[in-house]
Amino acid sequence: MDGPVPEILDLPIGIDATGLRRESDALGAIDVPADRYWGAQTQRSLEHFSIGDDHMPPGIHHAYGHVKMAAALVNGKAGRLPGWLADLIARVAAEVVSGDLDEHFPLFVWQTGSGTQTNMNVNEVISNRAIQLVGGTLGSKTPVHPNDHVNLGQSSNDSFPTATHVAAVLALHDRVLPELRALHAALDANAGKWADVPKTGRTHLQDAVPLTVGQEWSGYAAQIAATTARLETALPGLYELAAGGTAVGTGLNAPRGFAGHFAAELAELTGHPFVTAPNKFAALAGADAMAAASAGLRGVATALHKIANDVRWLGSGPRTGLGELRLPENEPGSSIMPGKVNPTQCEATMMVCTRVLADDSALAHAAASGSFELNTMRPLIASSFLHSARILTDAARNFRVFCLEGIELNRERIDRDLGRSLMLVTALTPEIGYDKAAQIAHSADTTRATLREAAIASGFLSAEEFDRIVDPRAMTVPPDAE
Repeated sequence: MDGPVPEILDLPIGIDATGLRRESDALGAIDVPADRYWGAQTQRSLEHFSIGDDHMPPGIHHAYGHVKMAAALVNGKAGRLPGWLADLIARVAAEVVSGDLDEHFPLFVWQTGSGTQTNMNVNEVISNRAIQLVGGTLGSKTPVHPNDHVNLGQSSNDSFPTATHVAAVLALHDRVLPELRALHAALDANAGKWADVPKTGRTHLQDAVPLTVGQEWSGYAAQIAATTARLETALPGLYELAAGGTAVGTGLNAPRGFAGHFAAELAELTGHPFVTAPNKFAALAGADAMAAASAGLRGVATALHKIANDVRWLGSGPRTGLGELRLPENEPGSSIMPGKVNPTQCEATMMVCTRVLADDSALAHAAASGSFELNTMRPLIASSFLHSARILTDAARNFRVFCLEGIELNRERIDRDLGRSLMLVTALTPEIGYDKAAQIAHSADTTRATLREAAIASGFLSAEEFDRIVDPRAMTVPPDAE
């Protein structure tokens, strides 16, 4: 750009204006709110695609800030943008990343399938905010043009999937994975704390042979550890970026080397190992990496639903349920029954997990619905994943903090039920055979005698032999345990 370099003013974010201003695009002029940074294309989207209450997640805008910053810096280093202009765009992009401009991104999920309207929303906001910083006229596109400068070397078709990958990586690294590790630690701590407490096992909702409370909880911890590890395996696919493919994957209008330099710049900015996708046609037309990452969230939700449901049942009562666990009391549970307290954290967690399964189904269908050189359900893919990541993280945290970390055992109930369990008879099978052991169990059940009383009455073994063989704690030790 020729001419003097404009002075960068240290103007605060925000526009002291009321009413409307005129902006224009390829379709002509249109009025936009004077107190917002967006332009004509954003306004047209608001008028034609105001569907429901589902707005584009802030994580997409923040990720787009990283994308626009990286592109501007690469273009500046290559001389395609004057240094001052590249730095100006990067400065405003940093405001986008920080969330300072969130109120200027009003669009809905239900829009063009390529995410073009969101890309242009970001371009317009960065352009107008940059224009404001140099004392220009908003909407003039001078000296910062939303397409020619902010979108230089990019297309919505490659920048939106790129921003989606960036948003997914940031969500996983910054929120989801740390919270899952904390959840695992809480489960593992309870497993260790209760390692020596034998209890009645249950299969088919019926009494089974004993295990320890710690063994039961070690299973929960192992489930979360395994699903977390599987989720982490989705990250390499998300590190691959579509940027540089532009409209159909050929890279038309993207300078030579742009894709690699962009990925390297983005990796430097974010601290994550982003690379350019080896095949841009797959990167634009497919959404396989997002589908795999969503499947990882689904796996976590599947395990967490099971755990929350178990905790709910084990805490049922207090008088007529299983009653093995005493759950923390978060709030009164009934508007009509005084003193009732419900397992509300379990219920909320299970509902969240169910919604994650639904989000994954929608995302998987959307990922499968690409046509030829482009997937045109990108906004749904982005929204579904980030929604699942957000609610799953929050639910895991609340379940951990307000339930798991405050659970106490009801040892009286656990010990009583273990002593009454008929399935302790299983230990007698190697000594007297299955049929005789079954006879003892049926006799105890029908006569309401204890298992010990029924065994002695059967004449198959003495009291001393029963006491030696039927040791609930010993029955929980695996045969290959050291």
